[in-house]
Amino acid sequence: CLTQFNSASLNRHMSQAYNSIVGGGPAGRGGFVEVLAAQQSPTNPEWFQGTADAVRQYLWLFQAAERDGIENYLILSGDHLYRMDYSEFVERHVASGADITVSALPCDEKRASAFGLMKIDDTGRIFEFAEKPQGEALKNMQVDTTVLGLDEARAQEMPYIASMGIYVFKTSAMIDLLTKHFPNANDFGSEVIPGANAMGMNIQAFLFDGYWEDIGTIEAFYKSNLALCESGDKLKFSFYDHEFPIYTMSRFLPPSKVIESEITSSVIGDGCVIRHGSKVSNSVVGLRSLIGSNCVVEDALIMGSDYYETMEECELLPGCMPIGLGNGSVVKKCIIDKNARIGHNVQIINKDNVQEANREKEGYIIKDGIVVIIKDSVIPDGTVI
Repeated sequence: CLTQFNSASLNRHMSQAYNSIVGGGPAGRGGFVEVLAAQQSPTNPEWFQGTADAVRQYLWLFQAAERDGIENYLILSGDHLYRMDYSEFVERHVASGADITVSALPCDEKRASAFGLMKIDDTGRIFEFAEKPQGEALKNMQVDTTVLGLDEARAQEMPYIASMGIYVFKTSAMIDLLTKHFPNANDFGSEVIPGANAMGMNIQAFLFDGYWEDIGTIEAFYKSNLALCESGDKLKFSFYDHEFPIYTMSRFLPPSKVIESEITSSVIGDGCVIRHGSKVSNSVVGLRSLIGSNCVVEDALIMGSDYYETMEECELLPGCMPIGLGNGSVVKKCIIDKNARIGHNVQIINKDNVQEANREKEGYIIKDGIVVIIKDSVIPDGTVI
């Protein structure tokens, strides 16, 4: 797992959650995660500059694995939400004899212009790339998606294939590309793979016809989380799938307590307390969240808290403002990061409909019209944002 700078909490979560639950736990399968954090050195003073650069900086590990007989590498991105059986992806790559296989998402014209698109021949081999084309250039990227296994009706609706940023590389090809042909390239999707195509390498497409979202922006992260509150046909991604469970670290928290409150179309994490008279709708409430009395929480993503706080600990802070949401507060269309202390009668409603703002010293920013309360921030009583 290659992580960017300032990633201590992510590194800890990955190593503890995966290794203990999936790898070596009671139901372990023998797998493991090794975190390779970004670093600076006298010979390489830069952080990871992109996907290809991240792999290149640790290329000595991949070369050692090649000597041990590893023939292919699966390259994944950590800011996507989807559920895939990678064995089918790798098997297709090996069977086709490809140097590189790219996971491809079928999409319609409305969505296609937001992605890097690919054209394929009748064998599924990719021969052309275009980054977020518009107009006539977009229409020129239409392909017959039945070649990849889509049925006729859906192929008519979705005549484009977008790169998901997920790849299988033949080990020898990846090392040659990063060291000999593109030693200064930073990104696989925009530099290395199109360059490999121009060299005549065999690059194949693998169809993924399921839910997939890139959550690399504040807006996408916010919308993808709130989409989990949907139900029925509107629910596109579900955690309630016994065949493909989502693993995380066991925290052994008590059940959440809801006291004379109203909750509609929401997801409530473990160990929360929601006090009387509060209304929560279309929101995700993270673990250990405390929501005071007579609050309104609407279209909000509350990340929760890393720990429970005793009164003795709280009294060490000026004004003794507890972690969580104070009585009578209203929060709408916002993200509240972990361990935030929001006072009584606070309104986080973006009353002026501001689209972009940086108020880090005041404990928040606004991105794409979404208010984000920064981790560990203190928002005083009566504040209106």
